[in-house]
Amino acid sequence: MLAPHTTPTLSPARVTTVLRILVLSTFVVLLNETIMVNAIPRLMREFEVTAAAAGWLSTAFMLTMAVVIPVTGWFLQRVTTRTAFGLAMALFLAGTALAAAAPAFPVLLAARVVQAGGTAVMMPLLMTTLMTLVPPQDRGRVMGNITLVISVAPALGPAASGVLLQLGSWRLLFLAVLPIAGAMAVLGRRKLVDIGEPQAGPIDWLSVPLAAVGFGALVYGLSGLGAENAAEALLPPPAVTLAGAVLVGLFVWRQLALQRSSTPLLDLRALTFRHFSVALALMCLSFMALMGAFILLPIYLQEVCGLSSLQTGLLLIPGGLTMGLLGPQVGKLYDRLGAPRLVVPGAAVTALCLALFAFTGEETSPWLVLALHVALSAGMAFVFTPVFTSGLSVLPPHLYPHGSAILGSLQQVAAAAGTALVISVMSGHAATAAADGADATGALATGIRWGFGIGAVIGAVAVLVALLVRTPPAPPQQAEAEPQDEDGTATSKAAHTPT
Repeated sequence: MLAPHTTPTLSPARVTTVLRILVLSTFVVLLNETIMVNAIPRLMREFEVTAAAAGWLSTAFMLTMAVVIPVTGWFLQRVTTRTAFGLAMALFLAGTALAAAAPAFPVLLAARVVQAGGTAVMMPLLMTTLMTLVPPQDRGRVMGNITLVISVAPALGPAASGVLLQLGSWRLLFLAVLPIAGAMAVLGRRKLVDIGEPQAGPIDWLSVPLAAVGFGALVYGLSGLGAENAAEALLPPPAVTLAGAVLVGLFVWRQLALQRSSTPLLDLRALTFRHFSVALALMCLSFMALMGAFILLPIYLQEVCGLSSLQTGLLLIPGGLTMGLLGPQVGKLYDRLGAPRLVVPGAAVTALCLALFAFTGEETSPWLVLALHVALSAGMAFVFTPVFTSGLSVLPPHLYPHGSAILGSLQQVAAAAGTALVISVMSGHAATAAADGADATGALATGIRWGFGIGAVIGAVAVLVALLVRTPPAPPQQAEAEPQDEDGTATSKAAHTPT
C-alpha cells in the first residue's frame, strides 16, 4: 500500500529557497548536455578518434538520460528529497571530476555517462517538488522561472565551451563547472528539506531492463537514422529503432498489467488525463521542431555562412536568453490569461519562423538569422511554460513524479526523432543537389532549407494540437482526482493540497 503523499508546512521564504537551490543546480547540470559540441574537433586530434566516435560524447549523454528518466517516477516516490538530490549531485560531480582527469577517450565517455545519470534525476526532481510545493494559482509564474533554466542552459552550452576553449584545454569545460556544482551540492544538502514521505514498495525487475533497453535503443536508433555512416553501422539504425519501439511497447503493456495488481515502475494513468496528454503531444512536436532547428543552425552558420564555432555560439546566445527571460513573464501571463491565449500564438510564430528559415541561403545575412532565431525562441517561450504548467497541474500529487518522468522520457525520444528527421532530409536533398551540379556549399544550403521546411511542417501540426489546449480548472480537477490512490483506498484532501 502506498502511503498518502504529505507535504510539510513551509514558509513562502523557505519554499523560495528550496526551489532556487533546485533551479540553480538543474541549470548547472543541464549546461553540460551541450557543452561538448565545440570541443569535438580538438578531442578528435588529442585522442585520435573519428568524428563519429567523438560524437558519442553527446549521444551517450542523451542515451543515458533516456534510460534513467523512466525509472525516476518509481525512484522519487521511494527516497527523500534530500537523498535524491544528494545522489544526483554526487553522480554529476563524480562524472565531472572523472572527465576532467580522463587519460583516454573511453574514460571520458564513461564520465559523460555518469554525469548524465545525475542530470536525469535532477529534472524530474525539480518538477515534482515544484508541483508539490507551489499552489495552482502561482504555478505559471514559478514554471516561467524554470523555463529560463530549461532553455538558457542548453543554449549557453556551445557559447560557454567556445569561450573556455579559447582560454585553454578542453579540460577547462569540466574544471570550470566542478567548483560551482560542488558549492550547489553543499548548499543543497544544508538548506533542502524533505518533501513528502517515501513510499515503500517493490520494484518490478522485468520493467527495468525493458525501459532501459527499449528507450535506449529507440533513442540510439533514431539518432543514427540521419547519420552519414548509417549504412556502415555495426547495428543498423532502422533495425535498432524497430527493436526499441517493440521493447517500449512491451514496457507499456507491462505497466498497464501492473496497474491492475501492484505498483508499476512508470504509472501510465497520467495519460488518462486529457489535458496532460494534449500538453504532452504539443511538447513532443515542439521539441522535435526546436531540436531540428538547433541542429541545422550551427551547420548552416559555420558551413554555409563561414562563421567560426565561437561566432556561432555567440550569435545563438540572444535567442536562448530571449526564451529564458520571457519565461517568467509568460508564466505571469499564464496565471492571468490561461494557456490557449499564449500557446496558439506561440506555436504559430514558431511555425512561421521555421518556414522563413527554409528560404535562407548562401547570401542571407547572419543578422537576419539572428532576428529569426530570437523570434523563434520567443514563440517557443509562449509554448513551453503554459504546456508544462497546464499539463502537470491536472495530475493528482501521487502522479507528479510519473508525469515528470513521462515528459522527460518523451522529450529525449522527440529530440532524437527531430534530429534524425531533419538530418536525413538535409543529407538526402544535399546529395541530390550535388548530383545535379551544385557546388558543396550550395548543395548543403539546399539540404538545410529542406530540413527547415520539414521543421515548419512539424510546427504547423503543433499549431493544430495547440488549438486543443485548455486551461484546466486546477482546484476542481484536484478534488476529482484525490479520492482514490493506486490501491483504491480513499485519500484525504488535505494530504493532496500543495502548500
